[in-house]
Amino acid sequence: MMQKWFRFLVFMTFYKSLFAQPIPEVKERFPSYFGLHIRPIFGSAYLTTGSQTVTQNGYTVSTKQYPGYSFGGTLRKGITNLIAFETGLNYTQRNIQISMSVADSNLSAKDSLRFVTFDIPLNALVYIKLTEKFFANAAMGFALCYKPSNVQTICYPGGLNIFTNVGRVKRLSSIELNANLGFEYRTMKSGFFYFGGSVRIPTSELYVLGSQHKYQGYTNTIETNISGAYMALDFRYFFPNIKNKGTQFNYGPIY
Repeated sequence: MMQKWFRFLVFMTFYKSLFAQPIPEVKERFPSYFGLHIRPIFGSAYLTTGSQTVTQNGYTVSTKQYPGYSFGGTLRKGITNLIAFETGLNYTQRNIQISMSVADSNLSAKDSLRFVTFDIPLNALVYIKLTEKFFANAAMGFALCYKPSNVQTICYPGGLNIFTNVGRVKRLSSIELNANLGFEYRTMKSGFFYFGGSVRIPTSELYVLGSQHKYQGYTNTIETNISGAYMALDFRYFFPNIKNKGTQFNYGPIY
């Protein structure tokens, strides 16, 4: 009986000494931050997303990218005091306006396609310190883009006429180049506030637009590539890193 109690006391002594050791606190020299962002996006003639017109056999189709939006989460990992790496996950909706007309008639119509993509950016970011709390940021990199589905609309302008517009995805995934430039205001308690501008340029077409005019047994079809490049205003907020009160658990049972 005494042997059993002795073994139990020895076990409890070692158990307490093993798990009662203070866990050293890990301090990141270059901390990481998580934030949210929203971007109003705009097409631009400088990026080949202004008005584009194609005519074939008297059928004319004009396309123009009008304002859309993008939002998502951003993870920033510090590498040095002036260099960081950024990634995240974004949802982007591009809106394309389509104007259709048939020569030698009064037949015309307008329609639109909403095209959704998801992407993971991979950017290298450089800080330029302006004051104690204000920084200028410049980032460049690329994004892995996923295009989940084709899109289609059907328009009935009158009579037996039918306009059909299909946005067809040739590749489910693609790469887009991006660049950001902006300014950031930092506070330790309230987080980081960022405002800037972005440019996104796909390395291949966003999708192929097929526009068809059908009248009884007559059909006329036009195909054209839609770039999807855009310029954007960039609003971001990074949450502050707040240390919880009490013991900080930074390790697992084995460390």
